[in-house]
Amino acid sequence: MSHVKDPSLAAQGRMNLEIAERNMGALLTVRERFKKSQPFKGLTIGMALHVTKETGVLVRTFIAGGAKVAITGCNPLSTQDDVAAALAEEEGVLVWAYKGESHEDYYKFLEAVLKAEPDLTVDDGCDLISLIHKEHPHLLEKMIGSCEETTTGVNRLRAMAHDGALKMPVIAVNDNKTKHLFDNYYGTGQSTLDGILRSTNLLFAGKTVVVVGYGSCGKGVSLRARALGAKVIVTEVATVPALQAAMDGFQVMPMVQAALLGDLFITVTGDIHVIRMEHIERMKDGAVLANSGHFDHEIDVAALEKAAKRKRRVRHYLDEYLLKSGRVVYVAGEGRLVNLASAEGHPSEVMSLSFCGQALACEYLVKNRGKLPKEVITLPDEIDQQIAALQLTAMGLTIDTLTPEQVKYLSSWEEGT
Repeated sequence: MSHVKDPSLAAQGRMNLEIAERNMGALLTVRERFKKSQPFKGLTIGMALHVTKETGVLVRTFIAGGAKVAITGCNPLSTQDDVAAALAEEEGVLVWAYKGESHEDYYKFLEAVLKAEPDLTVDDGCDLISLIHKEHPHLLEKMIGSCEETTTGVNRLRAMAHDGALKMPVIAVNDNKTKHLFDNYYGTGQSTLDGILRSTNLLFAGKTVVVVGYGSCGKGVSLRARALGAKVIVTEVATVPALQAAMDGFQVMPMVQAALLGDLFITVTGDIHVIRMEHIERMKDGAVLANSGHFDHEIDVAALEKAAKRKRRVRHYLDEYLLKSGRVVYVAGEGRLVNLASAEGHPSEVMSLSFCGQALACEYLVKNRGKLPKEVITLPDEIDQQIAALQLTAMGLTIDTLTPEQVKYLSSWEEGT
């Protein structure tokens, strides 16, 4: 039995799904092929993803391919309640998700997905996979494998594999070029600023924005903040990304220095407590903190809650904390994914690429059932190229092809200077 906030929102959810589908042509092409080939006939796919209109299009793609789907959210604030209501009405789909889930419900809903005894799982953050291995190892006997959507989840999976704890093949969809070079870079860059703008109505022009972490997500956020006229400072712990940030024209310094200068702080590291009270106490009056990493502990919100003299909700998912010094700081989206807590997540076009990766990864697992190692796996490059080709077609773009002479030249070692 599905659990959603308000079933009466289904009509609006269907319209939002319709709009998303208009902008996800690559995934719809995969869906049409799945309708004919039925790769998931008789299988159940368990999903823990952000329950957005784009995820709904992926759910419909799995259903078209013969699957039954059991889905919950992967973040307490990321569900779009109208989409959850619409999906709950569709045949073959069970949904447990609402925006603002309690800690208890979040884990109860993960358990509900696993009670459906999935043959495949699609995860964002590794919570389903972790729960299977810790508390439901019997499910591993029938499971074909899993797919992981995000950097944080892939990091957790690699830790599991390193410890010898991973007992099924898992495809790191995040490692697809058509995922992290687009979703993380273009998607996170745009949607993070969208969430901050909806919560704060902040003018970026002339502000100093501190971006914490310069991976694919940090690069995208930094680029878009600069495009809106912000002065960008990057903080990093890794040498190569720090060097990249410097050569991209951004200031690079430790957080203890950046804390004094920033008007807006955006964390995109996937790590814990990268902004701590020792930093917050140095910040300007009115500084805004936002997180666009997977979990809610990149900013040490718990320590801030204890230290603050007062907390109040002043705008849409914007909390004001009064410090003992008399200064205030603001936290957008409760320190959770600001692009989903305060906005609607990535645009449909970029999620079409990511979800082509999920759909084709699940198909790859089924086609290679029993043949894959119980490791973290990257999809073959030809599938990545196929996804890019689908998106180019969806955008009405064509590219050149190599001539026979060029193919011969590139494959030969004999041609010299």
